[in-house]
Amino acid sequence: MSTTTARKRDHTHWLYIAVIIAVLAGILVGRLAPEFGQSLAPLGTLFVNLIKMMIAPVIFCTIVLGIGSVRAAATVGKVGGLSIAYFLAMSTAALGIGLVVGNLIEPGSGLGEAKPGAGAKYAEQAHGAGGTWDFIQNIVPTTLVSSLTAGSVLQALFVALLVGFAVQAMGAAGEPILRAVSLGQKLVFRILSMILWLAPIGAFGAIANVVGRTGWSAVVELATLMIAFYLTCLVFVFGVLGAVLRIVSGVSILKLCRYLAREYLLIVATSSSESALPRLIAKMEHAGVEKTTVGVVVPTGYSFNLDGTAIYLTMASIFIADALGQPLSIGEQIGLLLFMIIASKGAAGVTGAGLATLAGGLQSHRPELLDGVGLIVGIDRFMSEARALTNFSGNAVATLLIGTWTKTVDADRTRRVLDRELPFDEETMVDDEHGAPEPKPATDPAPVAVQ
Repeated sequence: MSTTTARKRDHTHWLYIAVIIAVLAGILVGRLAPEFGQSLAPLGTLFVNLIKMMIAPVIFCTIVLGIGSVRAAATVGKVGGLSIAYFLAMSTAALGIGLVVGNLIEPGSGLGEAKPGAGAKYAEQAHGAGGTWDFIQNIVPTTLVSSLTAGSVLQALFVALLVGFAVQAMGAAGEPILRAVSLGQKLVFRILSMILWLAPIGAFGAIANVVGRTGWSAVVELATLMIAFYLTCLVFVFGVLGAVLRIVSGVSILKLCRYLAREYLLIVATSSSESALPRLIAKMEHAGVEKTTVGVVVPTGYSFNLDGTAIYLTMASIFIADALGQPLSIGEQIGLLLFMIIASKGAAGVTGAGLATLAGGLQSHRPELLDGVGLIVGIDRFMSEARALTNFSGNAVATLLIGTWTKTVDADRTRRVLDRELPFDEETMVDDEHGAPEPKPATDPAPVAVQ
């Protein structure tokens, strides 16, 4: 069995080698044939859409299995409460770091003016997303089934919580439902593993499009902002998150990043952290975190724990203000950024959400800076990768931290997994011996008797 599993796992290495080759080929095509490169954009869009198609089923199965197999509903409430408190603290820390770096470096100083009207369409997108009450109202789907088809992570999370608690309340009568959902989870992950073999095609189209559209001039002109943003994200992940993870859980951030290396590559190829959400759920469960904790922290974090987006909004705002020769005062920076970090929750997971939130915030606080969004458009695609990687890392760390605080993580298993003693099954992405819900002895006496 172990030999067969090893062969399957080794076989998947070719997929990620193909992704790297596809990215390099996309850069070459975008540079040599810009118009043709731009025409390949649908390839990247189709692949990301295929991944998004699987997110709701993955979340639904994971949360129903996690909550349905837990006896005390208070456990879920405790995990959720700690998660929200932690997310707010980390968002504040990310804002502060971005604020300090932006004011120290002043990346926009001396840059030319933006084209008139460049940010108007993005502001309209932000207004179209609705306000806080619209965001809250949209959490509740029109039907149970629509929560799995609307493409909203929070709607899927909301319905999964309801179903999970309902199955839990059914007691022994809910066991057949849990077994059916467990089979459904295996099916969903099998479909997902099939889709991932299309990653090289999606990566090729996405990279060829962005290089063909922006060329190298925009990257060169705004290199200071890009480098500063990437370095800030690195400091946040390996400095702030790494220190907290080591102190609280005793886990090395370097080993965690090594464990999630393939997910990072997938995010770079697609410029979307959502593409790696299902795999993060599977890998955190494999690493020893209970299904309940993973099922609550990861999906919620994808909407509320946006550390990379917080840093981006901070530095981009300061950059635009400096570039247009109208720098923001400290008071204006704090007011504007608090507004943006709240608004970003409603735009989470939406394509172009960073630009839309940035433009909407500028229009509401400093309308004269709105046109400066045009300076960011050319490199936003490159910066979105750093945003996605930071957001993803933040949610992986949050899962281990919340698991430690709530005592829902097997620390010894986490150590063994990160030390590569217990490899992750890349083919099925489902760990039967650890991830499946444990049957209650009272309802399943036969297997116990055999043992």
